[in-house]
Amino acid sequence: MQEWIRFGNVTGNLPGNLLGTSGMDETKRTVTIFDVAEAAGVSVSTVSRVLNAKVDVASDTQDRVLAVIDELGYTSNLAARSMRSRKTNLIGLVVPDIGFPYSIDIMKGINRAIAESTFDLLLYTTGDIRKSGTASHEQHYVSLLNNSITDGLVIVASAAADFISDSPIVSVDPHRDNPNYPYVQATNYQGAIDATEYLLRLGHRRIAFITGRSEIESGQRRLNGYRDTLSKAGVTLEDKLVVPGDFTTETGYMRALDLFGLEDPPSAIFAANDQSAIGVFQAADELGIRIPEDCSVIGFDNITEAKYLGLTTVDQSLEEMGYIAIQMLIKLVNDEPLEEHIHKMPTKLVERSSCRAWAGTD
Repeated sequence: MQEWIRFGNVTGNLPGNLLGTSGMDETKRTVTIFDVAEAAGVSVSTVSRVLNAKVDVASDTQDRVLAVIDELGYTSNLAARSMRSRKTNLIGLVVPDIGFPYSIDIMKGINRAIAESTFDLLLYTTGDIRKSGTASHEQHYVSLLNNSITDGLVIVASAAADFISDSPIVSVDPHRDNPNYPYVQATNYQGAIDATEYLLRLGHRRIAFITGRSEIESGQRRLNGYRDTLSKAGVTLEDKLVVPGDFTTETGYMRALDLFGLEDPPSAIFAANDQSAIGVFQAADELGIRIPEDCSVIGFDNITEAKYLGLTTVDQSLEEMGYIAIQMLIKLVNDEPLEEHIHKMPTKLVERSSCRAWAGTD
């Protein structure tokens, strides 16, 4: 179920609804752009175009929509601010899953940047990073938000290739590079090289890799960094040591069971993200395998939980990525030039207790 969340002067969580203004009866249903469209007998996009004073709407249709807006009181909320000032002082955020630690850490930085600004934040989430149809959902809500409600939008881990938008967009860690939109992304390839070289220095040669989702560029770059580093070191890569993951703990757990069940199991496992690495910990605990004595484990992200597990990982500064994305967007909203279209966030290896020198024979 999709969710709208407004951060700033008002807060809350109502499925499929925009939150009302401060001081209103919280039990009263807020009038939405969908209500206006239904009452006027037109599409949501037509209402959006009327609110944005587009010239391609017939005058009688425009009059009917404006009459409904006035009748329903929709002009008392965000739409009125947009019509009066052409700005809403609202920034939109589209994120796949607000319960996922990766998203939480990015939102910490976004929250900090919003607190330092004069903008409020409006959030949309699909509620599940694995939900199908994510790209079409993103395109729909970008069109709705950025063409009538928000001054600009940040999209986290965007799956869609393109958008219809009257306002600027900045992406954080997009699935694919898109030259049409500025974005913030970590040096994933180099981070994977650093992690793999670290395990090699510890004496590991049978190093397994749990991949991320194949359609996501950052996961593919981490896999490439792992492969290229082993090749450069002269280590033969066995296909069975590379297993498919999807960035979730559940799949990380299942893939780790497969790896530990091999006749000649790996002495180290590099997981494409920390959530997958946590799944490795769960599988090891279930099987009585000691980390790091029997198997070293390394992740990627450096989410908050990694510290308490003692997980060695690659820090990609998720919080700072969110903070910088908002700063970039605000510049675009204010018609200020960006110093760089793509902001590359340097990664850093964080050594903890989940890895040790390999004393066995590979």
